[in-house]
Amino acid sequence: MTFRTHTCNDLTIKNVGETVRLSGWLHSVRDLGAVVFFVLRDFYGVTQAVAKTEELKEQIRSIPRESTIMIDGKVIERESPNPDLKTGYIEIEPTSIEILGKCEELLPFEISTSTQSREDTRLKYRFLDLRNPVNKEKIAFRSHVISSLRKRMSDRGFLEITTPILTSSSPEGARDFIVPSRLHPGKFYALPQAPQQYKQLLMASGFDKYFQIAPCFRDEDARADRSPGEFYQLDMEMAFATQEDVFNEMEAVIPEVFKEYSKWQVDSAPFKRIKFDDAMRDYCSDKPDLRNPLKVVDMTDMLQKAAPFTEGKTIKAIKVENFGGTRKQIDGFVETAKLNGASSLYWFKTDENGEIVGGAAKFIQPLKEEVKKALALTKNDFVAFVAEDKNVAVKVAGLMRNEMGAALGLIEKDVFRFCWIVDFHMYEENEETGEIEFSHNPFSMPQGGMKALEEMNPLDIYAYQYDLVCNGVELSSGAVRNHDPQIMIKAFEIAGYGVETIEKKFNALFSAFKFGAPPHAGIAPGVDRMVMLLLGEPNIREVIAFPMNKNAQDLLMNAPSEVAELQLKEVGIRLADSDKK
Repeated sequence: MTFRTHTCNDLTIKNVGETVRLSGWLHSVRDLGAVVFFVLRDFYGVTQAVAKTEELKEQIRSIPRESTIMIDGKVIERESPNPDLKTGYIEIEPTSIEILGKCEELLPFEISTSTQSREDTRLKYRFLDLRNPVNKEKIAFRSHVISSLRKRMSDRGFLEITTPILTSSSPEGARDFIVPSRLHPGKFYALPQAPQQYKQLLMASGFDKYFQIAPCFRDEDARADRSPGEFYQLDMEMAFATQEDVFNEMEAVIPEVFKEYSKWQVDSAPFKRIKFDDAMRDYCSDKPDLRNPLKVVDMTDMLQKAAPFTEGKTIKAIKVENFGGTRKQIDGFVETAKLNGASSLYWFKTDENGEIVGGAAKFIQPLKEEVKKALALTKNDFVAFVAEDKNVAVKVAGLMRNEMGAALGLIEKDVFRFCWIVDFHMYEENEETGEIEFSHNPFSMPQGGMKALEEMNPLDIYAYQYDLVCNGVELSSGAVRNHDPQIMIKAFEIAGYGVETIEKKFNALFSAFKFGAPPHAGIAPGVDRMVMLLLGEPNIREVIAFPMNKNAQDLLMNAPSEVAELQLKEVGIRLADSDKK
């Protein structure tokens, strides 16, 4: 038995007169009394059928929508064609209809409008949500992008090598998901945050170019551009490679994929390179959206002496030339700044004569000439600024740059703007403890090598670390790796880890480096984020087949869930009595 001779997107006017068999979901029914039209839908498209006999009309009337059915019939020409459909010039006159799978429950939402339903309802019934052609196409699109990435990496000499899912816990910047071991009671595996150590070990093993579409697991909170639990990345590593080598490979692959799957303008190689410090100075962000022409100017030294600004505050200003916004928009900017931690958003404008007016103008007047010069003010400019503790001022200024650019229509349309953020600080100071810790990837090579680690202030040391950013979204992080065991010991020592910790946590990597490891470097662009950008989706969960919700719950499979007492006993785990806490 065969369930179909054609799919629901195959048949055209050329097939008129043929006897065919189609299978799919009963999409819709339109009962005109004398005839009953119905639409059959499968993965590929839709085909209309028309029941004319009383028996078939009664049968199709009795079948619930979204049931799977099989029809045999003859292809006929439509009296009223639909030129928007490939199958819009034909329809099927069935001779038989068979139910393959009956829809026995009331649908929680209409399939065609499922995207308008509450997210938790959509995720609970994700198998229905994915029947919506809009959602189905997103997942199919993701598959095509991954296929293109695979081919392009293979064509460039990279070997696809899979690495273990069950591994050991390591401090890589996020919380691990841990898995208890039955055979080794009291010990745990960890799901990999990334294949970081394994891919470096592959380089030490003599492989030259590695990649995989790697699953990564991190116990993190959800964000619009971050899926909690798991995500996938184009993980790659190269032996005998510099930062430039990595850039060259990615610039040969990523923009070509974007060109292949988007009609938007795509930046060509080489991508713009921005030092981390410069990015934080000009954009108050290490993932700047370069479609936005607005920049941030530090006005701390000049304005902290002017009331009502408190001395000691950091003051960040954003200038908009030829301001065309309304007072309502300005009030909205102020409110947004307050909602994100600022006490206020100060502002002023320049009039037709270039004079400072409105908002906080009275506080600026004593310094107006200095301010005009510093901001290169002319007529009809608008300036917004925050005056807060440094971290809050930077955060709010970066956010307001994005907010103002979007609200005022300043963002370039239909373009992908790429850039490399380079020269990250190797270390940073923990705000709460004051201790020195890694700011990025602990396996990175410090610029200046051992000499820098021994002689420089740790906070002044830069690393060969880099991020790839597109339209304000961080696509990936990467680095030139530290392959020297002595440099590794010193680097971790500065961050408070002794050699015993390295030997315990990174034993394999540390050992491999003692046997002649090559210089190597790599990166790992996020596949889900690439697809999100290409589809113009603001929420990453829309491009994942079975995502968790924002609370890191799989509502479809009811995960996380309790397990049987026997399962816990087998792995030597006893749950703490919550009543005794």
